[in-house]
Amino acid sequence: MEAPIDWLYYETQARNKGLRFVLGVDEAGRGPLAGPVVAAAVCLREFHFSNPINDSKKMSPKARTAAFHEIFEKAYVGIGVMNEKVIDRVNILNASHLAMDRAVQELMDRLAKSEVLRDDFVQGTMLLIDGNIFRSSLPYSYQTIVGGDGKSLSIACASIVAKVYRDHILSIYDKIYPQYGFAKHKGYPTQAHRLAIQQHGVSDIHRMSFVS
Repeated sequence: MEAPIDWLYYETQARNKGLRFVLGVDEAGRGPLAGPVVAAAVCLREFHFSNPINDSKKMSPKARTAAFHEIFEKAYVGIGVMNEKVIDRVNILNASHLAMDRAVQELMDRLAKSEVLRDDFVQGTMLLIDGNIFRSSLPYSYQTIVGGDGKSLSIACASIVAKVYRDHILSIYDKIYPQYGFAKHKGYPTQAHRLAIQQHGVSDIHRMSFVS
């Protein structure tokens, strides 16, 4: 499916300013009681997708998975993960930003191996960040976009990658801690999850700052 023109508004703006690399950045897992927060950074090499691309929250698991694989075929991707211990230590907002930093750095390291980067690649890179606040130690310029996963193709792709990757992690944790039902609720504070905590106590992957 060809992306509507408004999906590429922010990417086009950045490229019209001479920026060579435009990275969409988003995270998944700020609200759960357990498990990591996962961020993804996506730099598109192609803009046409056979699978529908949307805000990951508006897609079915099957559609997200199909899009996930196509994104890896048509983009450079970086992923950053901050576990529950980091979240408890620095708080979820800061952990989310650290995960985004790591995702961007992983992508840029991968890009450096695949592209001939000019000396000015730092000045030629723009991050499109979903949300209204971002703090980073990285040298790249960035633009925050509220609701960016529904406005920017790059951010929407990042939201899909982060969501699918995190869901996979929680499905693995479900096999280790089957009494909590992580495969179903992915650590979010559902009634079933809260009841499981009451019955079994907290696990090693629960965020103590969220459940205490």
